[in-house]
Amino acid sequence: MDERVIGRSGQRASVVGLGTWQLGADWGEVDDKEALAVLETAAESGVTFFDTADVYGDGRSEQTIAAFLRGRPDLHVLVATKMGRRVDQIPENYVLDNFRAWNDRSRRNLGVDRLDLVQLHCPPTPVYSSDAVYDALDTLVAEERIAAYGVSVETCAEALTAIARPGVASVQIILNPFRMKPLHQVLPAAREAGVGIIARVPLASGLLSGKYTKDTVFAADDHRTYNRHGEAFDQGETFSGVDYATGVEAAAEFAALAPEGYTPAQLALRWIIDQPGVTTVIPGARNPEQARANAAAAKLPELSARTATAVRDLYDRRIKDQVESRW
Repeated sequence: MDERVIGRSGQRASVVGLGTWQLGADWGEVDDKEALAVLETAAESGVTFFDTADVYGDGRSEQTIAAFLRGRPDLHVLVATKMGRRVDQIPENYVLDNFRAWNDRSRRNLGVDRLDLVQLHCPPTPVYSSDAVYDALDTLVAEERIAAYGVSVETCAEALTAIARPGVASVQIILNPFRMKPLHQVLPAAREAGVGIIARVPLASGLLSGKYTKDTVFAADDHRTYNRHGEAFDQGETFSGVDYATGVEAAAEFAALAPEGYTPAQLALRWIIDQPGVTTVIPGARNPEQARANAAAAKLPELSARTATAVRDLYDRRIKDQVESRW
């Protein structure tokens, strides 16, 4: 699979990575055997970038990745983790002593001395503007606890604030055919600054797979049940912030745009890969079949101008007014 450089870090990531939120929590139960099978299938399919977080299953996702990689010393996989969501979300918690403690825990979970890439995990907005925060992150690099750092954001404004900082290697942001606002300013600014873009929630929590209907019922422990209106965390993390009923209808239109040989999910992933400035896209997978199909999107041809225009038209008609003013 093709790889791209993650901004200023010089590190490389496959154009389709693997998001491992599903392997930790909040998407219904995935047992250990199935989780390891997902990782194995992704790696066999050419994926060289795993994205995780210390809060996914309270460390379970990190530990599962570590267990997998211990058994496959032949693989070169860059592991990005995130920190900051295991404490009260106040700026005062984003200090060097806490960063060190969080890093120590993730290093134990992942079984490494130095973390490849650590991202602030959607912290309170003022954190992105704090000189002390970036000084602390630079200290972690100097201490060789981490090789590089980036941020994960909810809004385009937060992304632009982080991109302006010289030590930021990457910005992880929601980008998909139902969340196009980052195309306007964020991706151009990142390209100019040499900052990598990690596209998350690429399938709008599964909406863009075209598999769901208005009658679909998700498990009680699935965030698509309990966070539809932002009850537990930012609403934009669930269905990209799109109202579910609207999303299901728009997703049916989107599925009809898939060229021959593409599934709707692969159309969404290929659309993201085609955007200038995107480094990697990180769909999750609950089973090996999903992991294999997601990776296959990297091998599909670039979308035609006609298809890309139709995707944009659908967004402008059905989705744009719901999401652009908020994120």
